[in-house]
Amino acid sequence: MPIDAARRRPWSLALRITLVVSLTMSAVFAASAWLVSRSIEGHFEEMDFGELQAMTESLSQALAEPRPGDGSPALRDRLGQAVAGHHGVYFAVLGAGDRPLYARAPEALLAVARRADPLPRLAPERLEVWAVGADSFRGGVVRMDGYRVLVAVSTDAHDHYLAQLRRGLWWGALAATLLAVLAVCVAVRWGHAPIRRIGASMRSVTSDNLDLRLDPQSVPTELSTLVTSFNAMLDQLEASFKRLSHFSADIAHELRTPVTNLMTQTQVALSKERPPAAYREVLYTGLDELDRMRKMIGDMLFLAQTEDPQRRLQKAAVQLDAEVQAVFDYFEAWGDEAGVGLQMDPGQGGVSSVSGDRGMLQRAISNLVGNALRHTARGETVVVRLVGDGGAVCIEVENPGPAIDPTHLPHLFDRFYRVDPSRHREGEGAGLGLAIVKAIAEAHGGTVGVSSADGMNRFWLRLPADAAAMSHSRVARRGSREGSRTTAPQDLEA
Repeated sequence: MPIDAARRRPWSLALRITLVVSLTMSAVFAASAWLVSRSIEGHFEEMDFGELQAMTESLSQALAEPRPGDGSPALRDRLGQAVAGHHGVYFAVLGAGDRPLYARAPEALLAVARRADPLPRLAPERLEVWAVGADSFRGGVVRMDGYRVLVAVSTDAHDHYLAQLRRGLWWGALAATLLAVLAVCVAVRWGHAPIRRIGASMRSVTSDNLDLRLDPQSVPTELSTLVTSFNAMLDQLEASFKRLSHFSADIAHELRTPVTNLMTQTQVALSKERPPAAYREVLYTGLDELDRMRKMIGDMLFLAQTEDPQRRLQKAAVQLDAEVQAVFDYFEAWGDEAGVGLQMDPGQGGVSSVSGDRGMLQRAISNLVGNALRHTARGETVVVRLVGDGGAVCIEVENPGPAIDPTHLPHLFDRFYRVDPSRHREGEGAGLGLAIVKAIAEAHGGTVGVSSADGMNRFWLRLPADAAAMSHSRVARRGSREGSRTTAPQDLEA
């Protein structure tokens, strides 16, 4: 049961809005009906109290005059004259032994008067409602000059009117609620029309029309963010799909050439009998092609692992100057053979430590230096700089050489991209070295870039600096500045 409840589909937006509006409207209409009914009922109570108050005052004046004697015709005449003109009002004056001296009320109402506790005076909040048979009365019993006086008014007409009014109000509230629900359903359906259109457009997206985009101006303001996000997602999908398509084509092209060479050489070797030395030459040539394919496949696997979001980097504090020196030691023999020098400038900014995967960063530096050596003429020097820039460290690899056409610069870090495709068989690379550098940089939250001007080509890898190293560097620089101010203030003036 808990699993089924967790998988239960949430309520639709239309149902939620309809329920909320329906319950709210029902509560509003019910409260309005109750307030109207209660207001009218209170008005009737005030009218009844006014009538009973006037009756009480008249009877009080009549009973306050000199008494001719209880039950005398003179007293009854005086009481009759006191209540003359009051219609729909019932009253009774009870004397000693609760014997009625003058009464104009049903016997059942007189029994109520005998049982009730008399009040010193009539008050709105002290009025009582009595049900006598099928009739109802509102009134009270007042002690007046030693008499028990009952005053009451029939509320049958009021009750009948209130019952009809309440019935009408409730039916009206029900009808208004139903109309409100209907209006909400229409409004919700009309309001969700843009969402349905967006959904239809999303369903029409396939790999053949990834260039489809929605116009944010054609939807309500509340949905413009959704449309913008959808367009951004399509941009990423289209770019990824194109990269994948180009990558597949490049892989096929790169693998086809060595496979074709292997097949051609093998077919030629088998076409006739040859001496053992010729067969060994064919095998050595095939081994070179196989080694090239092995390196290419290894690079592609490394790229796939680097771009895997689930891969966890083995991060540690890496001293970049030490890694650059290790790369120089590795390429020293190649540099000597090619007549190209290797030089590392002292770090600028005082920060040369980053937090990252040492093996990956060493490979990125190695690829940049190897690429520079490959394109540097004899007698020139490849220079590597470590530049501290705010919260980052920039590894710059600079080499003299022909300027690179600006049209190629944005694509140099793409897979299998070469500035001169006709010469791609001359080197050992397959066009993946700089792509690996970019993947390693992005895996560490960094960036890459290239510039070419004034006969100098410069590639850089920018990485976030190690926080502890940055803090130590700031302390060291601050201490150095304070020491300079203390020991040689004249230098600042100079």
